[in-house]
Amino acid sequence: MSDHVYKKIEVVGSSTESSDDAIRNAVERAGKSVHHMNWFEVAESRGHIQDGKVAHWQVTVKIGFRLDD
Repeated sequence: MSDHVYKKIEVVGSSTESSDDAIRNAVERAGKSVHHMNWFEVAESRGHIQDGKVAHWQVTVKIGFRLDD
C-alpha cells in the first residue's frame, strides 16, 4: 500500500429546503469535478430570513480528497 497525499477544498452549498440538503448539494456538485473524495466537515452555516422564517440555507463545507498517484 502506498502513502497517499490529501488536499482540502472549501465549497458553499445552498438549499431552500434544509442545511442537510445544502451539504448534499455541495458534496454532489463537487463530486462532478473532484475525484477520490473521502470526507467532509462543516465549517460554517448561515441562512437568509424572510418574513420571519428561514428562507435559504448556505453551508460552507470543507471536502478532503486524495490526490492522484
